[in-house]
This record gives sequence, structure tokens and C-alpha cells, in this order.
Amino acid sequence: MAGITELLIGWNQGDKGALDRLMPLVYDELRIVARHRLAAEDSRQTLESAALVNETYLRLVDQQRVEWRNRAHFFAISARMMRRILVDHARQRRAAKRGGDMPRLSLDQSLGLLERKDLDVVALDEALSNLSKLDPQQARVIELRFFGGLTIEETSEALHISPATVTRDWVTAKAWLFAQLNRAGDQDRDP
Repeated sequence: MAGITELLIGWNQGDKGALDRLMPLVYDELRIVARHRLAAEDSRQTLESAALVNETYLRLVDQQRVEWRNRAHFFAISARMMRRILVDHARQRRAAKRGGDMPRLSLDQSLGLLERKDLDVVALDEALSNLSKLDPQQARVIELRFFGGLTIEETSEALHISPATVTRDWVTAKAWLFAQLNRAGDQDRDP
């Protein structure tokens, strides 16, 4: 853990070699998070975990103004990038299919909304954007836990809030998202 933080600080200070030494340390963990996110998507998904991690890496390398603080901060930024990549990919597929065969995420116990429910990743992104207008902290908790795979403790560290606050925000935000996504699903089914 300290090695990752030291390399992030070195990268902040312009040490290009620090990034080269950092990526082997975090690649496997990013790949696990990516696999978990992609495994939740339906079988028609064309994005692979290696491609998601590689795209995340390319976006990380482009970060100019980030003052990396520690491992949790790095994975928090990575989670946000993975979310954007998945949403962009879903929107591209939606546009290509003109609304048919939209990519869907299967929300499992990691989000805890239902045991298994197919969900449009774009709808989830829109719901999270709406939640962020009401409570940005709750939206970040969902993003870090669901898209980033961070634990309660890692999320606490990344957001500089207590683990109890993370747990409370996690439960509240999941309930709010559940209501929003069910409402959107009901509207889609109405003639």
C-alpha cells in the first residue's frame, strides 16, 4: 500500500518512471474490478476487461491536474473513469442500434438493489447524475462502491468521511436509486 502511495506522489512530482512502476502494482486490481463490472453486464456486451482497463489507463495517463493522494484516491478516480467508459460504450451501442438491444448491467449483491435485475447502464448513469444533484456524497459512494469496487473503509478514506457515514449513505442511496430505476422501468412499460 505504501509503495503505491509513494509512486503516486512521485508521479505527481513529474517522475515518469513512477507511472511505469505503478501500473504493474495496480493493473491486476483494476482488471478484477473491470471483470466484476463487465460480468454484471448481459452476454451481448462487446467490451472486455482488458480493454476497459487499458482505456482507463490511457485516461489516467492524460490526467494533468490530479494531485494523487493515496491508493484510495487513485482507485476512486479509476472508478469514475470506468463508469464514464461503460456509459460511453453503452451510448455508442444504443446509437448504433437505434435504441434496440441496449446494453444492460445486471445489478447483483454489489449494489444490492435486487438479487438479479437487468438494468440499462445509461439509466443508472442518469439516476446517479440526478442523485448527485440532490446529494453529491451519496452519488460518489455508489460510484466508488459499485463501479470502483471499493470497500466501506476505502470509500471512507477516499471521501474523507467516517465508515459509518459511508454505510448510511450507501443504504440511503441504494434505496433512492431502487425507487428511481423502478419508476423509470414502469414508465418504459406503459403504452
